Amino acid sequence: MSDQTADPTTGADKDFLETAVKAIVDNPDDVIVERSVDDLGVLLKLRVNEADMSKIVGKEGRTAKALRTLLRLVGSKFDERVNLKILEPDGSERRVEKTETPRTAVAPNKEEKKAAAPAKTEDKAETPEAPKEGEDAAGAFENVI
Repeated sequence: MSDQTADPTTGADKDFLETAVKAIVDNPDDVIVERSVDDLGVLLKLRVNEADMSKIVGKEGRTAKALRTLLRLVGSKFDERVNLKILEPDGSERRVEKTETPRTAVAPNKEEKKAAAPAKTEDKAETPEAPKEGEDAAGAFENVI
């Protein structure tokens, strides 16, 4: 570890995150970064204004993923493992997309699918055979009805 970790509340990773996030959001005064160090590495907790959450997370989480990647690079310079946790604003609810199947449902295995599928029966009376060579097409379908 480096001399940077002498004070666990300060570090280049925290400074970098604050600078980057403040440049992205509309409310830079509401950006709060808390830093803690434990045996797993450095944990940065980021709190932003509720209106800025979509900018920090980004489309499909791309901005958050990019921030985490850059923080890993900054941490590697000091031989530290840096993790980012983005905290939900107070009083907000996480938006959950509705799916067609509940998360607790388990897909049936192959045996269950076979048991649930209707049995295939070949009934010669219901499916007429094509006429043979030289046979009249009308004669082949007489005993269908």
